[in-house]
Amino acid sequence: MRWQAQTLDADDGALPGLTRAGLVRSVRTPEFDGITFHEVLCKSALNKMPESSSLPFRWTINPMRGCSHACRYCFARGSHEYLGLDAGEDFDSEIVVKTNVAAILRRELARRSWQREPVALGTNTDPYQRAEGRYRLMPGIIGALADSGTPFSILTKGPLLRRDLPLLTEASRRVAVSVAVSIAILDPDLHRSLEPGTPTPRARLDLVRALADAGFAVHVMAAPIIPCLTDSSAHLDALFAAIADAGADSATAFPLHLRGSTRGWFLSWLATEHPALLRRYRQLYGRGGNVTSTYSAWLRDRVDPLLVAYDLRRPQGRTTPTPPTPVPPNPQLALFG
Repeated sequence: MRWQAQTLDADDGALPGLTRAGLVRSVRTPEFDGITFHEVLCKSALNKMPESSSLPFRWTINPMRGCSHACRYCFARGSHEYLGLDAGEDFDSEIVVKTNVAAILRRELARRSWQREPVALGTNTDPYQRAEGRYRLMPGIIGALADSGTPFSILTKGPLLRRDLPLLTEASRRVAVSVAVSIAILDPDLHRSLEPGTPTPRARLDLVRALADAGFAVHVMAAPIIPCLTDSSAHLDALFAAIADAGADSATAFPLHLRGSTRGWFLSWLATEHPALLRRYRQLYGRGGNVTSTYSAWLRDRVDPLLVAYDLRRPQGRTTPTPPTPVPPNPQLALFG
């Protein structure tokens, strides 16, 4: 891996989880100011979801752990704690990279026992976060899945996916490929505050257009909806109008979850940026991670007519894999799922 002016941090004694996971080296570079990349050699690439998960997929691939997108609400933050890292700033700046993931994946897909079940990417952290531009893990992953006849889906906020559009187009001729883009905030100030490391909403809408023009039925994950901040009729109407105008085929919206370590990290941001909302959030979430059923029903009644109005309802009977839905970290999967 070529890094200009790179430095190596040999002292990994404070990171026992990374040591167990196969840490090779830790790299810092001026191109990614404030971020350390921990390069590891993984033993497996495919992660099997628990039978009880009730998700539309049983297998996932996570090329990286931690995410420089730094979304304040990211549900996956707690998974960093299993690596001896914290769920706040470490999650945003200590990125674990499985440098051999494509090679390991090819080996696993070649097993006689592999049944070519759909595989989801983007269920934990974004496979097209900025570091993918350097490590280029996704081309190898896409190639391995397509060559083995394995259908797959990708969920991302990263327009970097456009780099691999020719590979995805070629793969879609051999296997079912589903692509989803996450866009939930249009307001530029709120976007910079809540998702400081992510590409702009405009860049992601342009990604939707590029994918649609390439022939993909693009799904948009308009989530999470942030209570009292992005749930107004005006915001939701503008959001779904923009998604439809970009050429999306369908969209999904659901309210913010505040499980585990994510709750404290998000509420600390809320206390700083919107302290007047803290009381309302205590009413909506209590001591748990899910919003009240009353609010969920209220939001559904607000969103559903807009999905119909902008023709963003998912058609029944579609044969392509369901776009991946983010899943809470599972202790059995978190160390290197």
